[in-house]
Amino acid sequence: MKSRLVFILTALLAAVGMVLPVAAQAPTANMTTECVKTFDDKTDYFPDKVTVDVASGFTVEYHNTYKVVTVTTPWQGAKEPLVYVLVQCGTPTPELKAGETEIDVPVQSVVSLSTSFLPHLTTQHLLDKVVAVDTAMFTNNEAIINGVKDGKIAEVAGGGGGTDINVEKLIELQPTLILSQRFSDEDKAYPAMLQAKLPVVIDADFLDQTPLGVAEWGKFISLFFNTEAVAQQTFTDVNDRYEKVATLAKSATTQPTVFVNTPYSGTWYMAGGESYVATLLRDAGSQYLWADDKTTGSIALSLEDVLDKASDADYWVNIFPTSKADVLAGDERLGQFAAFKSGQIYTNNARMNANGGSDYYEGGYANPDVILSDLVKIFHPDLLPDYTLYFYAPLGA
Repeated sequence: MKSRLVFILTALLAAVGMVLPVAAQAPTANMTTECVKTFDDKTDYFPDKVTVDVASGFTVEYHNTYKVVTVTTPWQGAKEPLVYVLVQCGTPTPELKAGETEIDVPVQSVVSLSTSFLPHLTTQHLLDKVVAVDTAMFTNNEAIINGVKDGKIAEVAGGGGGTDINVEKLIELQPTLILSQRFSDEDKAYPAMLQAKLPVVIDADFLDQTPLGVAEWGKFISLFFNTEAVAQQTFTDVNDRYEKVATLAKSATTQPTVFVNTPYSGTWYMAGGESYVATLLRDAGSQYLWADDKTTGSIALSLEDVLDKASDADYWVNIFPTSKADVLAGDERLGQFAAFKSGQIYTNNARMNANGGSDYYEGGYANPDVILSDLVKIFHPDLLPDYTLYFYAPLGA
């Protein structure tokens, strides 16, 4: 009886030109270019989600209409995390807690204050949303260089992740997102942008201590553009390639000894045993001479300290100079290392622009599988016979 009444009512409404309301259709993918037009509080507007599997510096919690993104340690010495509430535009704003910052997503224009963000913006097809960078001097991204040259992309700082910033220019540009970094409480640019009520977000990718952890920050960027599907797949591919090469390196019958870097102003900053670099060297099947150290950053040593421990090491990598002559110009004693004498000395700046901007610290951070492949090729060339070095090169005379 009830079904017959419904049929009669529907027929009557149709006869007078009226229709029954239809429920909003749930999206099958995240909305990357538009806002919700017909809001339904029971709809999940983020069907594409990321999982944070390796990175230690951020988390995300999904709700139907918003995401809570927490940067656990936004800079060295930070006393509190930063919390961003990303609200799908066209839906109601949830009640915010003290200290939380609201940002509508998907973001439509962005300022990138570090070259390490650019590879992720590239793979997620977001370069058309970039309205400014800190400077184009140190990037190897041709689209950004050409955009600045053509006047389509502005320069608002002098490099260094936003440590020096033209706030007035940013206000004029009116971006919907500024991706920045802060290295310590002493950096004044971030407070200046906050005071100007600019939509600045701290991306602390450089504080993650593992290569894959740093690379996974591409997912962090995707959260602001609703491009999680691309970011999730991109990281999965990078992770799979990295693990494949690391597994190959484990099959090596030898583990050559290695040390890194060169002295700077009289101090040799050696990578700590639990650092990003140490992880790469371990996964590449080498014996890093400072692997037992528990430091996640760098260890300040003298040249004498390094000579005492590494004079007979098989390999010397991550050299900034591009020739042996430049190494010796810094200090002739550097020629005493066995790796220098045998020619097993490599720079990681094979891809460096005219201003000294190294792609190792740009494209390499997003693609640690390529860095690892380079190192395996150096230490165990027989394992990757057809591979060609990308970020690394042997030092010439």
